[in-house]
Amino acid sequence: MNDSVTPIELDATDLRLLDLLQQDASLSNQDLAQRAHVSPATCLRRVKRLTDSGVIERRVALLSPEKLGVGLSAIVEITLDRQGAEHLQAFEQRVLLDAAVQQCYRVAPGPDFVLIIQVADMPAYHALVQRLFTQDANVRNVKSYFSVHRAKFEPRVMLPNLG
Repeated sequence: MNDSVTPIELDATDLRLLDLLQQDASLSNQDLAQRAHVSPATCLRRVKRLTDSGVIERRVALLSPEKLGVGLSAIVEITLDRQGAEHLQAFEQRVLLDAAVQQCYRVAPGPDFVLIIQVADMPAYHALVQRLFTQDANVRNVKSYFSVHRAKFEPRVMLPNLG
């Protein structure tokens, strides 16, 4: 779960840098500075501050699951039998260790968790179910939804408009 932290102050330059990095995190410092209309030294210092403060968590490449042979996406609701803090934490730790689990959310009301899972095919999904849900006596209910078409996937954070 997210720790409660005070947001850092962001000005228009910080927001411009963040927007540009969300579009293309592979930009060199020189190119990023040029597009943000700041000097390379200012750009480097600002990006380091944004990274050190945790605003920029990490930079990644977005890959095509289909082209890599892992084209089955599932949204899975999990309800536990016992919801004590230690049971929620134990289940969460169990799924966080599995590479097929892309996202894990504790939610309320409704199920205890919603997972986003990416696997190769239905046999791989079945193996995941056996590994994560069936062997755990505390899982009461599993409800899975399988994606038949991904219309949008945009891992961007909406930024305030300062201009």
